Order: sequence, then structure tokens, then C-alpha cells
Amino acid sequence: MIKHVVFWKLKDSALGNDKAANALLMKEKLEALNGRIDGMLKLEVGLDFSATDSSADVVLYTEFASREALDEYQDHPEHVAIKGFITAVRSERRLADYEV
Repeated sequence: MIKHVVFWKLKDSALGNDKAANALLMKEKLEALNGRIDGMLKLEVGLDFSATDSSADVVLYTEFASREALDEYQDHPEHVAIKGFITAVRSERRLADYEV
């Protein structure tokens, strides 16, 4: 099994929205991928409540059946369609992919 975890810090404002509104939109868009991509076993999106200097604003946790399934997710049209929004609202991105 492959685990894919992504953390984002968001801009204070982007696309006419404040950070909180964009975080909610991002969560909604990512959660809409649930059950839509072959090989994706699990998807969770969390919004940070600690608001510390070292915390991220949004976290994505996903599990995939294989590395090939993760690769297919990266190029899946529904995933690609939300990348533009995420790029526009984020200031930082960190990720980790690992196998268990």
C-alpha cells in the first residue's frame, strides 16, 4: 500500500477569498475525488485548527493500492482539474509518499 500525504500553507487571500474560505473550497474539491479514482483506497482532508507558525492550513491523506495507482491519480483528469485552484491559493506545499 502507498500512502500519499500533502500539507499546504495557504495565502492570506487569493481569488477574491480569504484563507478560511479557500481552505473550505479546497477541502470540498479534494473530497469530491473520493470514490472517483481507481486504486485510491482512502482520502481524507483536514483543516488545521492550531494556527501556529509551524502548522499547515490543509492536509491531504490518501492511500493507494500501488505506486501505479498513485501515478494514475496524478494524471487523472478530475485531479488535474483542481490543481489550478490549489496552485493559485497555496503559498507552500510539502508532501511525502511512502510504502507500507
